[in-house]
Amino acid sequence: MRPLRYSINVTLDGCCHHEAGLPPDEESMQYWTAQLARADALLFGRVTYEMMESAWRRPASGTWPDWVEPWQVPFAETIDRAKKHVVSSTLGDANWNAELMRGDLEQAVRRLKQEPGEGLWVGGVTLPLALADLGLIDEYEFFVQPVLAGRGPTLLAGLRERIELQLVDRREFRSGAVAMRYRPA
Repeated sequence: MRPLRYSINVTLDGCCHHEAGLPPDEESMQYWTAQLARADALLFGRVTYEMMESAWRRPASGTWPDWVEPWQVPFAETIDRAKKHVVSSTLGDANWNAELMRGDLEQAVRRLKQEPGEGLWVGGVTLPLALADLGLIDEYEFFVQPVLAGRGPTLLAGLRERIELQLVDRREFRSGAVAMRYRPA
């Protein structure tokens, strides 16, 4: 069975808005590129899918825009070519190497996990909360930023039941960020 890994940037006070932490640097982008490359497919809700597509879909010209730094290109290429599954009841279509998932979330994700491969990766805020409540996440990865945001959406706000976790890996970055991976205890 393929594991489902949830990864997200989070500030020290639990904010998980994508602009609340430090701007990405070369070291963090290398890390995220390697993490995405471990996945057979990405699982997104509509909001995260649209946000990632607007930032990281290769333009029709084939040339990355000027704002994409050379050290960001490996990340951009990795996420651009990745297979994606998009959970949405409102999105009309998903055409960035993606297919829409509708209907029973638990059944659909369990089917994906049964397929052969290395693993699935999920990011975002709303969809991971639903997956955590269903007990479908096999690994949690928090890239903790040395920032106090003071506001914004917080990590897994509204979780129905407490989930105890066991630390399985930890890595410190020059920026002061710390990546920690956990599995449910």
